[in-house]
Amino acid sequence: MMKENFDLILFDLDGTLTDSGEGITKSVQYALSKFGIEEPGLENLRKFIGPPLIDSFENYYGFSREDAIKARNIFNERYKPIGWKENHPYEGIEDVLKALQAEGKMLGIATSKPADVADRVLTHFGLKDYFPVFCAAPLDGLNGEKTGRIRAAIEDAKGLGCKAENPIMVGDTRFDVLGAHECNIPCVGVTWGFCAEGEFESCNTEYVVDTMEELLEVLK
Repeated sequence: MMKENFDLILFDLDGTLTDSGEGITKSVQYALSKFGIEEPGLENLRKFIGPPLIDSFENYYGFSREDAIKARNIFNERYKPIGWKENHPYEGIEDVLKALQAEGKMLGIATSKPADVADRVLTHFGLKDYFPVFCAAPLDGLNGEKTGRIRAAIEDAKGLGCKAENPIMVGDTRFDVLGAHECNIPCVGVTWGFCAEGEFESCNTEYVVDTMEELLEVLK
């Protein structure tokens, strides 16, 4: 594939910039237990990382919208004081951001994570200043689908003077890829996050990378 000159690079957060699996899965486990659902294995709950939480409680456990909202609130009882800290940036990701920033690329966040928590995570790990564009889910956790976040991020970038003529999304699951394609932009799938085997191939991901060096090579 011909090398592109991307002027706007949007990043997912969980599974792309930081390894947030422990905190999210333990907090989902905690919420489910309050509904009498015991999930001793955290691996089965990795599917909650990426899409909006309320949607996941509905889709994976058949919760009504009312119960899914309750479950999200119970999730936050554990996640907001404890779970968000059970997290760390992937090794080498900050070097990638520094290099892209030095190349004059505009960087942005497009995440289904609620804005307050996403901001706290980025600030805590010293990553916030790399991203003049920041589009996360509303604080109520509703309408956080990836397509809407990407569209909003592109418009915000234009408001900051970026032409956004050649944007790209970087993410670790099919939700990032499908959201990008809905917005008619390509996606880089990173394999260090929470994708399932064959997931990127099944949704025709334009680029799939296994290392930070490969990611930088695509984006620079």
